[in-house]
Amino acid sequence: MPVLPIVTYNDPVLTEQAEEIEEDSPELQTLIDNMLETMYNADGVGLAAPQIGRSIKLFVMDTDSMIEDGEVPYGPMVFINPLILEKKGNKVPMEEGCLSIPEVNDKVFRPETVVIEFFDRDFNKHRLEANGWTSRVIQHEYDHLEGVLFLDYLSAFKKRMHKKELKSIEEGEKKIKYPVVPKNTVEK
Repeated sequence: MPVLPIVTYNDPVLTEQAEEIEEDSPELQTLIDNMLETMYNADGVGLAAPQIGRSIKLFVMDTDSMIEDGEVPYGPMVFINPLILEKKGNKVPMEEGCLSIPEVNDKVFRPETVVIEFFDRDFNKHRLEANGWTSRVIQHEYDHLEGVLFLDYLSAFKKRMHKKELKSIEEGEKKIKYPVVPKNTVEK
């Protein structure tokens, strides 16, 4: 399975609303396998289709390496056409990063719990209530499908603190340990 290049900060595909997936296909199944391989290769715990230049409602994740006591291990998961039904609980700050914004991390406040409906890779419908890191990753990846980046939750002051790093990513100057695609070269 090939490792796909990841779209980096400030590419327009990262700010678009993703499109629904109409049906299963061999190409979709190959894309899912390639996305999982890409995520693992980059040492990520989640990857949304817009991050590989595809503006479709699909993300993959595997949070087992991050879970804490009392959290459920789910293994690799595929979310097709997900819909967050509810966010509940206190907003908790946690450090977040993003494969499309390498080596930039900051605290983001998100609700503790999320309830989400989605189709798995076999197009079976599921409803999941998740907490902890799993909830955090679901909300982060879901945001990608809505054209939202974790940076959008930061104050203007915090964004200015990251300005130099973001410019380095945008201009392709930052050394990144996994394949990336330069801005504006992604097929839509």
